[in-house]
Amino acid sequence: MSSPRLKIGLYASLVLVVFVLASYKLYRRNDSSGSPQKDEVLIKAMLQGLSAAHYQPEKIDDNFSKRVFDLGLKRLDYNKKFLLQSDVEQLRKYQFDVDDQVRRGTHELLDLSTKLILQRTDDVQALYRDLLSKPFDFSVQESFETEPDKMVFAANAAAQREDWRKYLKYQTLIRMSEIMDEQAKKKDKPLASVSAKPSASVISASVLTPTEIEAEARKRVLKYFDDQFKDLKQTDANERLATYADVIANTYDPHTQYFAPRDKEAFDQAMTGRFEGIGATLQEKDGQIKVADIVPGSASYRQGELKAGDIILRVAQGAEEPVSVEGWRLDKAIVLIRGKKGTEVRLTVKKPDASTKIIPIIRDVVVIEETFAKSAIVNEGGKKIGYLRLPSFYADFNDNGGRSSADDVKKELEKLTKENVQGVVLDLRFNGGGSLQDAVDMTGLFVDSGPVVQVRSGQGSPSILNDRDPRVQYSGPLVVLVNKYSASASEILAAAIQDYKRGVIVGSASTYGKGTVQRVVDLDDMLSDFGSLKPFGSLKLTTQKFYRINGGSTQFKGVVPDIILPDAYSYLDQGERESDYPLKWDEITPARYRAWNNSPGYDKLRTASQSRVASSPSFKLMNEMVQRMRKRKDDTMVSLNLAKFRVEQEQAKAESAKYEAVQKATTPLDIAPLMADVRQLGTDTVQVNRASRFTKNLKKDITLHEAISVIKDQL
Repeated sequence: MSSPRLKIGLYASLVLVVFVLASYKLYRRNDSSGSPQKDEVLIKAMLQGLSAAHYQPEKIDDNFSKRVFDLGLKRLDYNKKFLLQSDVEQLRKYQFDVDDQVRRGTHELLDLSTKLILQRTDDVQALYRDLLSKPFDFSVQESFETEPDKMVFAANAAAQREDWRKYLKYQTLIRMSEIMDEQAKKKDKPLASVSAKPSASVISASVLTPTEIEAEARKRVLKYFDDQFKDLKQTDANERLATYADVIANTYDPHTQYFAPRDKEAFDQAMTGRFEGIGATLQEKDGQIKVADIVPGSASYRQGELKAGDIILRVAQGAEEPVSVEGWRLDKAIVLIRGKKGTEVRLTVKKPDASTKIIPIIRDVVVIEETFAKSAIVNEGGKKIGYLRLPSFYADFNDNGGRSSADDVKKELEKLTKENVQGVVLDLRFNGGGSLQDAVDMTGLFVDSGPVVQVRSGQGSPSILNDRDPRVQYSGPLVVLVNKYSASASEILAAAIQDYKRGVIVGSASTYGKGTVQRVVDLDDMLSDFGSLKPFGSLKLTTQKFYRINGGSTQFKGVVPDIILPDAYSYLDQGERESDYPLKWDEITPARYRAWNNSPGYDKLRTASQSRVASSPSFKLMNEMVQRMRKRKDDTMVSLNLAKFRVEQEQAKAESAKYEAVQKATTPLDIAPLMADVRQLGTDTVQVNRASRFTKNLKKDITLHEAISVIKDQL
């Protein structure tokens, strides 16, 4: 059988041929009727390519139209703050017509939505400026709904004005609370105090009265929205076309996307693994800039407060006034967030529990070395346990002599074996995947030769990817740590270890559930006959699906651990199943494989773990915290009364402080770098400090504590 990389390469070539044929069809169709427009060429070529090469192509019919309409409306006005119900009804007449528009080479839905949103943007700008010209009364007992899914489009202009009044009052309330905190922190007084000297970000150098605080807060909100609306009005026709194309692509599955030329540049830069900035992977979703992942070893990783799931609201360069990025395109927001090494950026973020926080980060070069596999030794109860952290399944796909994650893990296992460890914890938490071949090779380090994963394209029989090396690099007790951000290649490895009964999978209720592979196609290369209309951008499309060797897919459901632990992220609606239009779970015929001879006693291990977790103060507090955060997340109505709002903020801070206190009281793990690594570092203080940070962050990790206990149970 051909190698996985060769097979994928051949399939990608087939995709290219499809696009070439699509371009010639378009050319011939338009040759006698004048030159085609860019939007017609782009949409038709993209849909023809998706129909031919996507894993699960859609039929271009009324159902397709409805999917495009629903997703497009959601993204056009996610917070339901611009369009009126009458506008939505005008748009709704096209909900079953998108397929016909594509065939005609027209785009009435895009044209009308653009006309309406431009008109309402002007209306709303006049509205918010008028409302912010007068003080708000924060002694009134009223509330505001913060969850867009629970909102409705305003019935008329009067209802829209009332919606915006509450929305602006809520935004002003947040700024007032921030100013009060700034003043209190400056003088180290109780947070409820409003008589302290303001920070440098407050224009007045004197003590602010409550009236002055309210006025300053409204001023900040006004600038916030003026910046946002200035950006909205800069959106041009090419950007609207790109948004429309991306909506169409996303109706196939969440990982099929259209990249405008500038978005493709950002994507390529992210793939290099080295840039100056904060080291966070960001995504634009429903008009919000969301943190998708934190790059291990980056400035954000070291600072520690920015987390996956955070929504970035505002960006400030050091002590300068922050700029709102709500409603911005991702590429524009990235320009503000990235910057030269050593400069400071201050991010105002909204946490998943709806609280806000200002996070200062000193930008740095993302250190590639800290994204590689790394190991340490844990001494626990007279036992020596190896800990191996793998941030991603990296590989040099261009065969330029770069590093391979499978090779690096093999080397780390060799070092751990020389240290005479009695068990190994492989940490795949927050590992979003990467190289499929490395996942296969890495699984082979722990099992005999045999199948690891099945890969199927849209048509035809699945291919089985095998580990062909009969050698087992490590045969002792094994725990694989996962969480809901473990995805793709991480799920392949975890599923194979589980199916072979080779080790114990430990972690949150399930992994992410991304069981698909994508390929990026440059549309400029494919549409070479339309040079005058370039650039077209690129298309990332799903071409294959992964299946476990037991026949089940890792798509949608992910991998359910053998031992499930309380997880601080369990209240978040994060994962494949929460995304728009995900491919569903299914199963195929299992591969033939033989389970590990000395498989763990799962029932006994699970019972012992449940007993420890139930008696652990740290896990008990984590469970309580998760329940509170889930309740706060579900309770989306917020008070617009200043006193009540401040009390709720204080309660949230007290709960957070209580959890941090218990964590600090946890008996730290005795964990240290490998002796071989220490000798190699020598007197390089930078490297020594990095090694120290790596182990320091693990000492109070209660999930790792429990993983070590599961290893000890096996011994």
